[in-house]
Amino acid sequence: MTIFDIMGPIMVGPSSSHTAGAVRIGLVANRLLGSVPQRAEILLHGSFAATGAGHGTDRAIVAGLLGMGPDDSEIPYSFQLAAQAGMAVTLRPVELRHAHPNTAVLNLTGRNGRTLSVSASSLGGGRIRVNAIDGMEASFSGTCPTLIIRNEDRPGILAEVAHTLSCYNANIATMQLYRDRRGGLAVMVIECDVPIPEDVRTQLSSLNGVVRCTYLDMEGV
Repeated sequence: MTIFDIMGPIMVGPSSSHTAGAVRIGLVANRLLGSVPQRAEILLHGSFAATGAGHGTDRAIVAGLLGMGPDDSEIPYSFQLAAQAGMAVTLRPVELRHAHPNTAVLNLTGRNGRTLSVSASSLGGGRIRVNAIDGMEASFSGTCPTLIIRNEDRPGILAEVAHTLSCYNANIATMQLYRDRRGGLAVMVIECDVPIPEDVRTQLSSLNGVVRCTYLDMEGV
């Protein structure tokens, strides 16, 4: 436990879970998409839907999508800034089964046409958990450099990914594996102790059976 776990994050309030955590959800989605989205559909569940407007959850998520951090003084003006940036935003409540009460689903479209769906929950104190990406289960916080690798479910691909990382001397902190069905699509979520250079990520993307390699590094946020 650190002093930040006790005191909470440096942020624009009023709530670490409804505001600071919401900003981080938006910012993680921004980094995963690789840019400010052109269109953002924001679905709010539970407490996010019931009390989020009063706590600025909607503005906070939009601020994160614009690339702001939890301490950015312009968070209250994020709707206006999104309009200026050409980002179309829609918000609506949603009921999700067995979801944390502070959960949002962000359906995004980038300017290059790339789409991304992220489900994430705010756990308090500014901490978050990503629950799913593009409908595939996941579970990570974004506090470590993280690789999200979508791949064909076939023997040997995990060993190839691990070998590529070991050649770079990148230590794996945690690894989670998910798949939709045997022989279908799978997802590896790999949290590392060190940032992963672009050339290594390119090698991972070129491995036979890898569909997409997405990288998240929230250092300094």
